Amino acid sequence: MKASLNLVWAVILIKQVVGEYGMANFRNKGQSNGKDYCIFFNSQWARLPQHLNKASRLQIYDLTLSVLCSSSEVPEGGFPNRIPMVMRGNCTFYEKVRLAQLNGAKGLLIISKDRLTFGQGREVAMYAPSEPVLDYNMVIIFLMAVGTVAIGGYWAGSKDIKKRYMKHKRDDSTEKQEEETVDVTPIMISVFVVMCCSMLVLLYFFYDHLVYIIIGIFCLASSVGLYSCLWPFVRRLPFGKCRIPENNLPYCHKRPQVRMLLLSAFCIGVSVIWGVFRNEDQWAWVLQDALGIAFCLYMLKTIRLPTFKACTMLLVTLFVYDIFFVFITPLFTKSGESIMVEVAAGPSDSSTHEKLPMVLKVPRLNSSPLALCDRPFSLLGFGDILVPGLLVAYCHRFDILMQSSRFYFLACTIGYGIGLLITFVALALMQMGQPALLYLVPCTLLSSLVVALWRKELPLFWTGSGFVPPIVLQPINCMQTPRPPIEEPLTNPELQGPEAE
Repeated sequence: MKASLNLVWAVILIKQVVGEYGMANFRNKGQSNGKDYCIFFNSQWARLPQHLNKASRLQIYDLTLSVLCSSSEVPEGGFPNRIPMVMRGNCTFYEKVRLAQLNGAKGLLIISKDRLTFGQGREVAMYAPSEPVLDYNMVIIFLMAVGTVAIGGYWAGSKDIKKRYMKHKRDDSTEKQEEETVDVTPIMISVFVVMCCSMLVLLYFFYDHLVYIIIGIFCLASSVGLYSCLWPFVRRLPFGKCRIPENNLPYCHKRPQVRMLLLSAFCIGVSVIWGVFRNEDQWAWVLQDALGIAFCLYMLKTIRLPTFKACTMLLVTLFVYDIFFVFITPLFTKSGESIMVEVAAGPSDSSTHEKLPMVLKVPRLNSSPLALCDRPFSLLGFGDILVPGLLVAYCHRFDILMQSSRFYFLACTIGYGIGLLITFVALALMQMGQPALLYLVPCTLLSSLVVALWRKELPLFWTGSGFVPPIVLQPINCMQTPRPPIEEPLTNPELQGPEAE
């Protein structure tokens, strides 16, 4: 391996340099087993083999007490047929590589963060294993996302129609405590988008300070969402209906049922457990996904888009928002990373190493050495579920009002699934974070629009559910005596005679 042609420099755990992920396998001389470390290398300088058994092993020279920025830091004799390890800083990568090359090095390892001490008797072999294009965890994310959108849209539509037609049957039971829906107006959409942009930028610049606020909000909101999802099942249980004694405690002075308090304690406990153990990668992601799905279902049931016009306005606005913060913002950031990806996955230079919980996350299932380098989880933001889910809920309400056998609901749900599949394909082809709304918004809007054109209901679909007047049921007066039936005179003389007798 000629130094002038195949000089390899690798930067451990660094993302600011353009390159590719690889592995550096360290082992003691004469041993068969070693330990892998993640590296970032420039493939234009050297081609690394895909398999470890085809990689050449070279002796390392531990120079981690130095940054290798001047010739005075080069040991006597240089680095003949060795790969020195130096720390990052004080000069450019080019200067370090140039010094190593002039002193006979076969490569250079630049330690970016943590200092590694191996001693002078170790060898290193560098290789770049191929990574699977798609991971099996995409199937789990697909099922969770499509299932949440379908169930949330169906539940929201059914609940809205039930409240529309059954207002006259309200009583003093616990059903009266169900959440009220919130109709979204164009002004609310504009304010919401401005708030999203502002919060995303603030998180980008003040991530370490705001991330704990977001975690606290998620714990509170997800516990409320979990309660809302479980209460319809708990209320059908035959026990726990007794109420607590009279008291002056906050939120308890109305004497709620015992089962309501037990359910509240359970939901709060689940969110607290996640909050305490949120960084346990082995199992905490299961709780986060469960709480996230409950939160999304609660929001889909609570927020209501009254017209297809409002749906289009919201989806198109967030469509532009997603594209801008994924594809355009890398032109303005120092690291070249998009603001959306940096915030969603956590900045690489974050001192807290915390992650935002507003995503569904599933660990990578394919076994690959590059799992040490890349993010071990695949992510899908809640916005990629909630925004199209609001349109699915609107389609279900319209289906019920038009008695259209849920054509709109099925078409929009299928369109969401197709858009998500296209997102996964784009992710595999481009090998970079994708704005999912870029594919989800056209698929959901066009699928529902095609059904409206096919059924010739576009004007009604555009204006929303308000065109159907609510059914007015006249109250029944139980004290009123029924009128006697009026007998018609018989004109058949043959029948009149016997009746008279």
